[in-house]
Parts: sequence; structure tokens; C-alpha cells
Amino acid sequence: MTPLKAFEPFAASVIGLPISHVWRGYGSAVFIECGKLSPVSRRDGSPGNPDGEVSLGVEWSWRIEDKAAIRCGSWSEESLWEPAFDTLRNARIARCELFGALPEVAITFDSGIRFLSFSTTDGQPQWHLVDRRGDQEQWFTVREGRLHIGDGSEPTT
Repeated sequence: MTPLKAFEPFAASVIGLPISHVWRGYGSAVFIECGKLSPVSRRDGSPGNPDGEVSLGVEWSWRIEDKAAIRCGSWSEESLWEPAFDTLRNARIARCELFGALPEVAITFDSGIRFLSFSTTDGQPQWHLVDRRGDQEQWFTVREGRLHIGDGSEPTT
């Protein structure tokens, strides 16, 4: 099965999942955890941010929009980020889709708010979707301009 064909049932299966946790990584990296959360321990044993059943991670270049305007993005003032993240928390996924010649991801929530990866730098779009609901993790990423599916063990490019 091609990655695009595998994405279709995945995208359908996430409809209705709640956004359980939203957190920032280094710089403008943002992570959206969906569904039931599982605890994560850091290397030093302290608690880390939990993993959702499904996770979306975007290393940089993203935006949050409503029906009329962009609420904020990775290049916006950071003071706008948390209020925009609050609009995602406890929302439910209404749609998950890919767009663009180089695949980017868009998540639409039941409120009408949308979160989009939106790479503006050279190279590949830097996002991943992880499905942890099965026996083996399934990772959707972009490699060489195409959707890639793997188990998360491949080195990043």
C-alpha cells in the first residue's frame, strides 16, 4: 500500500479524537497530542510531556487560522501562541488532510479553527504524524518531496 493510500484510512480514523495536550519544543516546534495520553520519562527520570495515541509534531513553520484570519504562526509574537494553543485544547478533530505539491498537513477542529504546517525554508516540510494505536507505531513524514510511512526508527533527513 502506498503512503497516500495508507493516509486515507488514518485520516478518517482520527476524526473525533480530542486534543489532549499541546506543548512547545525548542524554538517554534509545536506538538499536538490527541486521544488518551501516556506518560513519558526524560533521560534523567523526570516526567516529560505525555504522548497521545496520535501526535502531530511540526519543527517550524506552522500557523493557526480561523475562518477569517491567521490567529498566529511560528513567526508571530510568542505572546500570541498560548492563547491560540488554548483554542486547540479540548477541541476535537473534524478533518485531517494533506495539501500542496510537497505534502503539508492541515487539521481542522470542530470549532472551525485550523492548524497547518507551512514550511517556508529550503529542504523538506518538517512535520510528522504518529499513530500509536496499533501494535507498531506508524509515522507519516515527508521524504524526497513525497509522503513517507515508517516506524519512526529511520534517521531524519
